[in-house]
Parts: sequence; structure tokens; C-alpha cells
Amino acid sequence: MEFDEWEPVYEAILADFGFDRAADERARDRLCERCRSPTDATPGDGDATATFDPDSLTLAGKSVAVVGAAPSLDTVSEAERAAAADAVLAASTAVDVLAGRGVDVDLMVTDLDKNPETAVAVTRSGTPVAVHAHGDNLPAVERWVPEMDREWLVPTTQAAPVGVVRNFGGFTDGDRAAFLADHFGAAELTFVGWDFDDPTVDPMKRRKLRWAERLLCWLERRRGERFALLDGRREDVDTTALPG
Repeated sequence: MEFDEWEPVYEAILADFGFDRAADERARDRLCERCRSPTDATPGDGDATATFDPDSLTLAGKSVAVVGAAPSLDTVSEAERAAAADAVLAASTAVDVLAGRGVDVDLMVTDLDKNPETAVAVTRSGTPVAVHAHGDNLPAVERWVPEMDREWLVPTTQAAPVGVVRNFGGFTDGDRAAFLADHFGAAELTFVGWDFDDPTVDPMKRRKLRWAERLLCWLERRRGERFALLDGRREDVDTTALPG
């Protein structure tokens, strides 16, 4: 996913939620700055910083489990489905649930809204974390990113990419993981621990899940693939805001 493809969808999301693009860009820029070490020579030059290159995950041609944090994840069968994939990309608290089931992840995807301590620990253990900056989480970026091992950090944004901060597409932690796997050539995506109708989420999260559903409809169309989690749903998904 390149930004010129993503930008019209991003603008539709901004309009739907009333989000401030300038706030996203401020958070993005601050994340870029926070990815620098005090010894980096040129202020503002994000490219000088060594962060993790997701291409090192070598996802091309692999089956990838994209793991969400729905309550169903905490079962043996779902954990086994994740472990059966060649690589595991997990959203936020799904990392903790999988760890409790003895399943390691290859990449954590988070905007630091639930378990930032886990994100810090994961980078320090030598596993990459895709940390997302947006207009609402700047305090979390300021608080937690400096504690992470930058060599295992993948800084991301939903705005235009700048310096080391990348944009692979996607909106929520879960669908961003799917777009990242697609960007790096995954052959097959398996969705584990997902529930678009999760009754435990608040109204804002429910709206975000609707967008995750739309975006995965778009992604499967782009890939020429059909994701099983959309069976029985895709015909009712409003995709008018998405490119053809």
C-alpha cells in the first residue's frame, strides 16, 4: 500500500470521525523525533535513526495469522490456529493472551492505548513492535516510546509517511497488521481472535470495527482473496468510500 492509494480512504475516515489531520501529523512528527537517540547528529533528520525494517520479517510467501483481541482468542483452539501459521502478527492485548497460551508473536501492532508496558517489554526482548501515532495518543507516544529499544521499533502513522515513520495502510491495530502483512508479501492471511460484533466494546470502538470491516473488504479485493471472517457479512458492508 502506497500513500497515494491510502490517502482518499484516510480522508474518508477523518471526515466520518471528525478527526484532525493536523493532530495526526503532529503526533507523527513527534514519534519520528522520539525514535531518535540523544546522540543522533542532525536534529529533525528521522532517516538517521536505526529502527526495525519489517522486511526483515521475511513474510513474502508465508501464511500469516493476524490476531485480534476478541474474547474468543483465549481458547486453546484459537491459540492453535495462530501457532499453525508461519508468522504471527498480533494486535495490542492479543500479545498477552497468546503469551498465556505459549504462543510467541513475530510482530506486535499497537497504538499504546491498552498495554504499553507489554510493548516496551516486547522490544526489549528482541521482537519488533509497530507503534502507531495519531492525534489522540500523543501523551502515550511521549511516555512510552523513549523506553523502547529503537532497534525493534516500527513507527507508523495514518497520515503521510515522514522519515522513519511508515504508513502501510489500515486504521485499527488489527487491520493495520493485515495491511502490513500484505505490504510485505504474505501469501495467505488467517484471522484469529476477531469479532466485529464484540458486545464488550464501547460505541467508539464499535464504529472503528465497522471501518476495520470495510478495510478488510477492500484488502481482500486488492489481494484477490476471500477472508473467511467476512463470509456472510461482505454483502452488507458499505464500501462506497473505498476505491474500486
